Amino acid sequence: MLDDAALDRLLTVARGAATDAAALLAGVRAADIRHKGNPRDLVTEWDLRSEALIRERLLSGAPDIAIVGEEGGGAGGHVRWLVDPIDGTVNFAHGLPLWAVSIALVVDQDPVVGVVAAPALGWQFWARRGGGAFGDTGSGVTRLAVSAVPRLTDAMLTTGFPYDRATSSDNNFGQWEHFQRVAGACRRLGAASLDLALVARGMLDGYWERRLKPWDMAAGALLVTEAGGRVTDPRGGRFIADDGEAVATNGAIHEEVLAELAIADARALAEREAP
Repeated sequence: MLDDAALDRLLTVARGAATDAAALLAGVRAADIRHKGNPRDLVTEWDLRSEALIRERLLSGAPDIAIVGEEGGGAGGHVRWLVDPIDGTVNFAHGLPLWAVSIALVVDQDPVVGVVAAPALGWQFWARRGGGAFGDTGSGVTRLAVSAVPRLTDAMLTTGFPYDRATSSDNNFGQWEHFQRVAGACRRLGAASLDLALVARGMLDGYWERRLKPWDMAAGALLVTEAGGRVTDPRGGRFIADDGEAVATNGAIHEEVLAELAIADARALAEREAP
């Protein structure tokens, strides 16, 4: 069992790794772009360099903990790091600053340490289980707190779409259209970890997405819960990063979001099954 002192030390290790990766990536113009079998799923030389650097730093600071990364893979385990060296590679490749480095420590499927850094914006957010969530966006360290927006009709939500959205019927289009009608506003930023960090910061009120990888969501999910929000699966059950799906909100609108998502899903299923 990792106590608070151990988690604080591991958070320091993760923050150091994220800071070094951010320094590597800040100001870089992406090059050597290729795709992973789908032109919408990009990887650059900088994804690989960033992950290699993060792995080196994590292994140096915590040699006994397994690492699972987006580019380098790795074996799972009871305790493991989840690493996304550049979350939002498409944004990165186009020079759009909405991308992030995400590092999480997970114990028995529960995130216990999380860091999300947005190098092009000069931001870093971090949390550890039971210790609150914090951020530095250039004006000093502040404690994160979710918004107080009480109703979905006043809320700004964010989401994303899978890479095979052009060919798969499980593409989030129906849910997106539904929430455009019932929520105050919807946005699509293109980096799940940053979406979640902004819910934790109170700039966004809610987030939903499916068909992701655990390294996309684990760190950001911890930020939200430690900032006073709520994170579940789309049916209101336990959030498990390996399941690749999450609903994260300020808590006040959570039940509304779940209810409307169920309506949208039922409608999408009826449309797919219609003759």
